[in-house]
Amino acid sequence: MAKNTSSSAFRKIDVDQYNEDNFREGEDDAVDSAAAGPDENEITSLLTQGKGVEALLSALQNAPLRCKNQHVKDHALNITLRVLLSIKSTQIDQAIDSVEQNDLMDVLMKYIYRGFEIPSEGSSGHLLQWHEKAFAKGGVGCIVRVLSDTNRA
Repeated sequence: MAKNTSSSAFRKIDVDQYNEDNFREGEDDAVDSAAAGPDENEITSLLTQGKGVEALLSALQNAPLRCKNQHVKDHALNITLRVLLSIKSTQIDQAIDSVEQNDLMDVLMKYIYRGFEIPSEGSSGHLLQWHEKAFAKGGVGCIVRVLSDTNRA
């Protein structure tokens, strides 16, 4: 037989807090370590020293992916595009080979697609070369992960 069902101990959870209308995804106020994005002074100094590959790795590792501030994301995009466009076509293979981790390859592909959204003089052709080399290393899975990811670069 069933035990006493008049007990209200099971009613201590407020189920209305899980209503879709009240749910807010990612509402934590914790500051992400990469929330500020890549350091522009560091990237600029690396580019002036001719270390484009190191500048690219620094920009990708400090990408503000989980940041909600669109201004920070746009600033990081401009810095990363400046790095991508400053690397010569002959150095793209070396730069792609230096990106060892798959998640950094996904971040690179995100920035390439974002670069296609805001074309400038000569950038589309150069970004297509980047896309070709990144696709050769990352494969179709890299593109699928980027297109299905909810965290935009």
